[in-house]
Amino acid sequence: MSKCNLPTALEKEMRIKELLNDCDGMAIAYSGGVDSTYLADVAHETLGAKALMIIADSPSIPRSELREAISLAQERRWRLEVVSTREFDSPDFLKNDVKRCYYCKGELFEVMRRYADEHDIAAIAYGETAEDGFDATRVGAQAAREGGARAPLAEVGFNKEEIRERSRARGLPTWNKASFACLASRVPTGTPVSADILGKIEKAEELLRDIGCHQYRARHHDAICRIEVSEDDFALLMRPDIRHDIVDTVRALGYRYVTLDLAGYRTGSTTG
Repeated sequence: MSKCNLPTALEKEMRIKELLNDCDGMAIAYSGGVDSTYLADVAHETLGAKALMIIADSPSIPRSELREAISLAQERRWRLEVVSTREFDSPDFLKNDVKRCYYCKGELFEVMRRYADEHDIAAIAYGETAEDGFDATRVGAQAAREGGARAPLAEVGFNKEEIRERSRARGLPTWNKASFACLASRVPTGTPVSADILGKIEKAEELLRDIGCHQYRARHHDAICRIEVSEDDFALLMRPDIRHDIVDTVRALGYRYVTLDLAGYRTGSTTG
């Protein structure tokens, strides 16, 4: 197929609507991120009350992200359910090996399937994109397959750029939202995770957000908090007042050293 014959983002959206209409209702894993928000909006438009957004409340999601996701769902009048997941009760999850996301997503899809069955919803789905399938670190896709969760965005070939394009057309405030992953992803693979560690990371990242950083991470390395921001924000963090505020706040969380990674923000820098 030549490039000029490839489907447009709008055409892919129409295909998702066809896919959704073939289902007798769908429960969607909703996080407030770019992908799941777009899928939720299309599902609500297509299925109405037969579309249920399920957001998992656990220490892995910052309180600010949870509040914003709930607020957006309420503004858009989506059917929403907040459920508690218990991945922190699992030793397999807490040991934080290369399959951490598998155990986390497995718990999520198990909870979603149980809730969907109780409410006569035929299908469950999540916001994997076509590009995600090329990322070998996304072991959560295995849990999705085992849990019977569909990936409508990936099924029609939606990539991130197209999702942002259609999100903007729909007036979704997430169209230009920075990428986000659960707080546990800030802990190096092999270092056990705990609610206490994630709480420290969350507070450090809340500070970075409050001072105006757009894309940021606070990476946990025992006594060291390694801060990643986009290169555009380096100058902001080097302002004396901002720098001292970061150092004082992060040290008060229990870190001995606060570092700025000169390589800048990048995904997956605590894995492997």
